[in-house]
Amino acid sequence: MKRLIPTLSRLPRPLYCRNESLAVGSWTEVHHHSWCQFSYALSGVLGVRTPYGDHVAPSRYAVWIPPGVDHHVVSRHQTEMRSLYIEPEVAAALPATCTVLEVTPLMRELIRKVSALPVEYDENGAEGRLVAVLLDELAELHQAGFAVPLPQDRRLQAIYAGLQERPDDTRTLAQWAASAGASERTLARLFYKDTGMSFGQWRQRLRLVMSLDALEAGGSVGAIALGHGYESPSAFIAAFKTAFGRTPGELRPRDA
Repeated sequence: MKRLIPTLSRLPRPLYCRNESLAVGSWTEVHHHSWCQFSYALSGVLGVRTPYGDHVAPSRYAVWIPPGVDHHVVSRHQTEMRSLYIEPEVAAALPATCTVLEVTPLMRELIRKVSALPVEYDENGAEGRLVAVLLDELAELHQAGFAVPLPQDRRLQAIYAGLQERPDDTRTLAQWAASAGASERTLARLFYKDTGMSFGQWRQRLRLVMSLDALEAGGSVGAIALGHGYESPSAFIAAFKTAFGRTPGELRPRDA
């Protein structure tokens, strides 16, 4: 389902909150705006694509999008979404690139409270002080590695599309090269150029990021491991913890 993009020429306050209930597969067209965006799902999984990377935010995480960055948003499950639109001058302490941030319990409650404020809240009263606390807490959130760089070369993009369809595809780069119209050496060079990673490193990151959807849905670690190209659950758990600093079980929704 296509979502409409707000037609705002300016924000009514330094922070404007948009509350939405999204159906499975909701999406926006590619767009950008002059303010920052903090997209958070109270439940469900958000995907944000920019020209240079795919960012995935399961529940308890959010995607930070700086001003002027082309992006589109996909809701991967039934999702309760809160989008905070923030004027750049009050968000100077936030990252200058698109990233996934870990939402603390305090931040979650602040988002709940701020999302209930009137659009034109009193900036000089208790409502304005609440927004100021949220902005202070936002600047302290830790970054998570739930992103995979997007290759720009069309031959690498074909590999990306294939692995999105079958993350358990075990073909080597030499085997991909046979159908890509380029040599293995050329593809290897292009992967480093476009993503800063070797093919093996990049494919592992892609598999791990893609596994976040299945974890959010409550799938078993064993089935997720095999479905994403790992020979055993222990191999998947080890790779996941090395990449993200925590185990797959720690990423499950609290009510799973």
